[in-house]
Amino acid sequence: MIVLPVQGVLLRDPTSIAATSSDLLGSPTMMIRLLTGLTLMHAARRAMYFNPDNEEVSQRPPNTVYATPDFHTEESEAESQPPAQSMYSSSSQKHVPRSVFVKEYLVPTRVSDANGQEWRSEGVKTTEFTHMRYTAATCDPDEFTEDNGYTLRANLYSRNTELLIAITSYNENKALYARTLHAVMLNIRNLCKTQLSGYWRRSATAARGIASWENITVVLLIDGRDSMDKAVLDLLAAVGVYQPNVMRGQDTVAHIFEYTTQLSIDPDTTPWQCVEPKGDPKDLVPVQMILVIKERNQKKINSHRWLFNAIGRLLKPNVCVLVDAGTRPEVNSIYHLWEAFERNPNLGGCCGEIRAMTDGSRKLLNPLVAAQNFEYKMSNILDKPLESSFGFVTVLPGAFSAYRYGAILGQPLDTYFIGDHSRPSNDHAELSIFRKNMFLAEDRILCFELVMKANEKWTLAYVKHSKADTDVPESTAEFISQRRRWINGSFAASVYAVCNFGRVYGTRHCIGRMFLLHFQVMYSTFGMLFSWFALANLWLTFDIIINLLPSHGIFFGSVLVTRWIDQVFTWIYLACLGLQFILALGNRPKAHRVIYKTTFLIFSVLAAYLLTTPETIKWTLPVGALIVSVFSTVGLWLISSVLYGDAWHIISSMPQYLCLASSFTNVLNVYAFCNLHDVSWGTKGSDRVDVQVRAPSDTTTASQLEKAHDGENGNGVHALYGARGENQQDIDALYEAALRRALTENISETTGGAETPTTIDDENKAFRTLLVVCWILSNIALAVLVQHVDGYNGVTNVEQLNSREHVYFVVILYATLFLAAVKFIGAMLHLSACGMVR
Repeated sequence: MIVLPVQGVLLRDPTSIAATSSDLLGSPTMMIRLLTGLTLMHAARRAMYFNPDNEEVSQRPPNTVYATPDFHTEESEAESQPPAQSMYSSSSQKHVPRSVFVKEYLVPTRVSDANGQEWRSEGVKTTEFTHMRYTAATCDPDEFTEDNGYTLRANLYSRNTELLIAITSYNENKALYARTLHAVMLNIRNLCKTQLSGYWRRSATAARGIASWENITVVLLIDGRDSMDKAVLDLLAAVGVYQPNVMRGQDTVAHIFEYTTQLSIDPDTTPWQCVEPKGDPKDLVPVQMILVIKERNQKKINSHRWLFNAIGRLLKPNVCVLVDAGTRPEVNSIYHLWEAFERNPNLGGCCGEIRAMTDGSRKLLNPLVAAQNFEYKMSNILDKPLESSFGFVTVLPGAFSAYRYGAILGQPLDTYFIGDHSRPSNDHAELSIFRKNMFLAEDRILCFELVMKANEKWTLAYVKHSKADTDVPESTAEFISQRRRWINGSFAASVYAVCNFGRVYGTRHCIGRMFLLHFQVMYSTFGMLFSWFALANLWLTFDIIINLLPSHGIFFGSVLVTRWIDQVFTWIYLACLGLQFILALGNRPKAHRVIYKTTFLIFSVLAAYLLTTPETIKWTLPVGALIVSVFSTVGLWLISSVLYGDAWHIISSMPQYLCLASSFTNVLNVYAFCNLHDVSWGTKGSDRVDVQVRAPSDTTTASQLEKAHDGENGNGVHALYGARGENQQDIDALYEAALRRALTENISETTGGAETPTTIDDENKAFRTLLVVCWILSNIALAVLVQHVDGYNGVTNVEQLNSREHVYFVVILYATLFLAAVKFIGAMLHLSACGMVR
């Protein structure tokens, strides 16, 4: 049954109108209203079956009609505006009718003239290149469905979406956004014109009908209108996907813009340039873009819910590629990710190589960036290939990864979105603090759920040919905040994976895969144990070596002076370590930048003192075991890097990493565990804990949204959206101004708004305190046990030390060698499978 509100009377579908006609015939006024309603209904049904783009029957949801517009279209836009495209309402017996505001706006002349000229067929009316489509979504992402009246242009054109590329952002500046968007445009151009794949080659050579670009959609997800960098809007306006003063109503949850564009802003040129088609084979192809500007900041996981549960549900893509704003994939990287799915039907997800952006090695002058560069490189050379050989990559980085949409539907996404505090069910509020930390590493949870999906045999892989550069923290404060989330999230997610590993027996993995997964979980458990006791192991290493140095001829004038200096170094080490607990409890890194920088420097000097002391290179046990372990580890780094074909980081970044490695353990681990109760995102200014967001209004109508655009929100309150010029001259003038701003290279600082004090309940703090106490006491107990029970009690005579059995110390050192050897073997197997080792 269809219900249309017309002049205060509910008009029903003609099939049921007879049931109420007797009630209406008794009143002349009611008769007039009835005739008026029938006339409007006839016009609405005519509009429903008229598609202005191809004049064919539009794929509308059943039992849906367009409502009569509550507004009129200006004369300057009326001639080219599709009829009855403004809004429609739908209803069924199972849900409340909802008005949906949808309107198409003329794009600037320069944008219209530059886009899609090659693909505009004669005699076919289309607004794809001449109009931008705007939808004001007043619902939760899970309710963004055809049954509720929401559609996208790709649905209206009955297009098949093979590839859905999502760019998520929070408050990244214009330069970062332009870098990512232009790189994605170049990737799509190369993908559509590639001759390496039969799928894309067949589409690219189609003279009429489906073109290859019609199978690709790019979704731009901006997490919060107020928190975003407003200069990004100029960038989006320059490519035609955004127009100012269009967004409707304060009750709107998400503002959705749709436009197909061939324009892009190239930030790598000086000055910046607007790339337009010139009839050259290297021209960009049209790209279907969907811009989603969320009214409120609700975290990245909510953006993914808009992607997978809202847009993905309508478009039904085969592969979804996730890219963070600021990440720059190489020009063929997205193709390599897609190709991995094409070659392996059991592949559920994959990722490429994430590299630290160094600006031509200039940023390597910053030791913190250099250390992260080395860490990223060795992870891509040893860790990711090892896990890919097992078939289970524990984390596909959200900065650049891809999933098969059909694989993640069901249990994987259901579990993944438990971490979204904005869901109507609000399960997140009922989670324990440990599970909340688990969802700080939500990408790890999604990977685990995908591999463990019941009655399936999905695997995850690392695609080394696919590469992308991303920016890394350049200050200690931002670095500590980022790693707090990473450490706590990965620790909780790893515990979850180990505890739920039994679900593997409900999958359809083969025997060989089962064996590899069992070996991997044992390897991961061993690694978790090492991480737990890393604080004690690092202290034992430092203390034993520094007490052995005087007996090896290391003097500062005399043995006595050397011992006193080494003793002072020991006190400084312990003082800095104790200071970390004081700083971590109740303080943010931003408030103590100088102290943290000083601490990093002190730990680096102490590490350099041990590493550069010539006499440490003696093959006397237990020092000999230490040297063997360190040399073997460094040797494996060097050999694997050479075989990988990328060894520059060994020279440019390894010394910085070796000096800062102790800080990674002593500073980052302490801060992370002491702030286990903090479940905020922690980077780019988002250091607030999750807060409840007011649920969207289900009663907001399209007419109220239009009134909000005109200056009132329906309740006499002045809206925050200004009126826009509707004639073509005004639109062109606004565009030229936005284009000039977009091409200006001055970049605003990313601040993320004012900080908000965190409010954490006592239960969460109590859990944090208990975990920290257990962690500290277990590490202290281990250190005391090894130093005193094992026989090391301040003895500095080499012969006495060598005569005693330092069993634990030797086991730890050779265990480190074992872990590195496993990584090396796994990496070589992966490289052999990729054909990199001949």
